[in-house]
Amino acid sequence: MLELIKQPWPWYFSGFMIVVIMLLLVFWGKSFGFSSNLRTICTIAGAGKKVKFFDFDWKAQRWNLLFLVGAIIGGFISSHYLSDPEDLKLSAATISDLQKIGISFKGGINPDELFSIASLKEPKVILILLFGGILVGFGSRYAGGCTSGHAISGLSNLQLPSLIAVIGFFIGGLIMTFLIMPYLF
Repeated sequence: MLELIKQPWPWYFSGFMIVVIMLLLVFWGKSFGFSSNLRTICTIAGAGKKVKFFDFDWKAQRWNLLFLVGAIIGGFISSHYLSDPEDLKLSAATISDLQKIGISFKGGINPDELFSIASLKEPKVILILLFGGILVGFGSRYAGGCTSGHAISGLSNLQLPSLIAVIGFFIGGLIMTFLIMPYLF
């Protein structure tokens, strides 16, 4: 059984499970969104006393906090106990494109040039991560949700604002990939 769990699963299994989860959430009148957990955590910490946006009944979002905790625990278990020891398989073209912008591929999912303790010695990396985090935080608040909330929950509920947001996410990703990122590295 453990060998079955460790193997890469087909993409359609994830799609099927997302459909099952979304049907259950719709049945119980809930909507999924990962970034809403930040609002809930800020409310629990007392931010509602100073900012009206954080003044809401956070106990109605306990289920979403459990999802957050489950995602963290599941990620830890899968990365430490269920991961495949073999290197990640990338196409030669992708590896070549990464090398052109100064990122080496060593078989892992995250490049050491950006996501290692040693990389935090470079001010450029710190600024990129900090600025990127601010943009993601501002963008998810401005768009009324994060990519997972809009793309999974919003689209499954046939919400036009979510469709517009998802199109914007893809356009932003293309602009970043082809126009901005080559100049950063």
